[in-house]
Amino acid sequence: MSVDFRQRTPGELAQMVWRRKWLIALPTLAVAVAVGYVVWRLPNVYESTTLLAVRPATIAAQDVTQLSDSDLTLRINNITQEVTSRTTLQPLIERFNLYQAERRRGATTDELIERMRTKDLKITLNTSRNEITNGFFLSFRGEDPRDTQHVTEALAAKYVESQRNASSDETRLTKEFFDQRVEEQKQKLDEIDRRRLSAMQTHMKSLPSQMQSLVGQLTGLREEQKARIQEIGRINDQIAFLNRTGSELAKANQRAGDETVVQMQDPKSTPAYAELVKSKAALEAQKAELLNTFREAAPEVKSVQKQIDEIQRQMNEMAEEYKRKVEEMRKLIENRLDPRIGFNKAEIQRLEAEAKRQQVQLDRTEADIASVSAQLGGVPITEVELEAIQREYETEKTIYDQTVEQRNKAETMAQVAGRAQGESIAVIDPASMPQQPVAPKRPLLMLLGLVAGLVVGVALAAAFEVPRLLTVQTSEDAEHYTGLPVLVALPMLLTAREQRRLKARRAALALAAVVATVVTAPALAFVLSRLHIIEVIATRG
Repeated sequence: MSVDFRQRTPGELAQMVWRRKWLIALPTLAVAVAVGYVVWRLPNVYESTTLLAVRPATIAAQDVTQLSDSDLTLRINNITQEVTSRTTLQPLIERFNLYQAERRRGATTDELIERMRTKDLKITLNTSRNEITNGFFLSFRGEDPRDTQHVTEALAAKYVESQRNASSDETRLTKEFFDQRVEEQKQKLDEIDRRRLSAMQTHMKSLPSQMQSLVGQLTGLREEQKARIQEIGRINDQIAFLNRTGSELAKANQRAGDETVVQMQDPKSTPAYAELVKSKAALEAQKAELLNTFREAAPEVKSVQKQIDEIQRQMNEMAEEYKRKVEEMRKLIENRLDPRIGFNKAEIQRLEAEAKRQQVQLDRTEADIASVSAQLGGVPITEVELEAIQREYETEKTIYDQTVEQRNKAETMAQVAGRAQGESIAVIDPASMPQQPVAPKRPLLMLLGLVAGLVVGVALAAAFEVPRLLTVQTSEDAEHYTGLPVLVALPMLLTAREQRRLKARRAALALAAVVATVVTAPALAFVLSRLHIIEVIATRG
């Protein structure tokens, strides 16, 4: 069966501690000495502090726009970002030769800047003076008191300069912005003026002021149009009558010509033409007979074909001569002068010319009517267009006036910023010269070293004692784990030689412990110095 672990009494625990007193004391001493040596060699850290505040404007608030709390806070935050930037901190580190030990250890510039920004440089709001608003403390920690003060002064001056530059740049950019806006608005107004002038020139004949004149012109043109149309109709009627008369005369002359042509003898009815037809038929019959004997290319066939072609040519010439004579006769008949037809054609030509002239006049009148009607129809459109341009001009003119007013305010702000009369950051309390170091806190660090050594010693003692707790060492252990009463206990009996060996062994262990302590303390101090553990703890503290 299982038996519970026997709990030790305080007396037994005290005996264990006493038995392992040197195992606890020597590591505690070694760690405490090593930590104390490292802490004692840590450089002193001094802190210089300056108080800055936002100074209100020195001129009336109604003359200059005051920054709101949110805008002021945003500006201070932006300046803080600039002050704590690499561009600002790196020159200070190089100028005052800060962090020499860290640089000797091989620390990079970025690491030094990050340490300066996050650990050594501190910005806190001021709440100690009710009469100072928007104030904040700027403090810096360094190893040299004078350099620490100079660095703090330089950072405070950077705040003041950055605020002044930010205010100056802001007002300058604002002024340039409004200058550009004013110029753009002026160009818009000029463009609207040009558009208005162009619209008036384009619609010069349809301006609202010319409405009555256009109505009078349109009435006169309508009357003229009616007269022209009537005159063209009368001339067209006369031309139609003369065309009918001329057509009847032409038909009469045509009938006379046809009768004359009929009286001319057709050559096909003459004996000569009949003789040629008879000869052609005989030759064609002869050719047909020859083809039964000879080929088409034979000389006999070609000779007959030549005679046939000659007869056909003579027949064609007689027919062409007849046609020519007929045409000459027709032309002769047509060219015979008829006084009535000549007079009729001359009158028609005169009337057609007059009709064309009247039509040209009518087209011109109708074009004038369309133009005047378009001008009358364009009067409302022109009026609406001009009114729209005027409304646009008035709108842009209002924007222009507002922009000019804003530009004037921006110029005033630029002058105020140039004379340092606006809100600005000022140094209320100059950077202090540190008299006493603020770090490291040596007593506390040494106490921590002592506690750490004690923990190490207790851990070593426990490492030796815990195995003994799990075995039977005393009569109480035997009685507890066996459940039987202890009747008698015999002490350890040693001979004189064993006693001498035991003393020699204890002396050797004591000497080894002292030597180990003496050796461990410098070694531990060396390790702590190399690892910079104490420096990290001191910096965080």
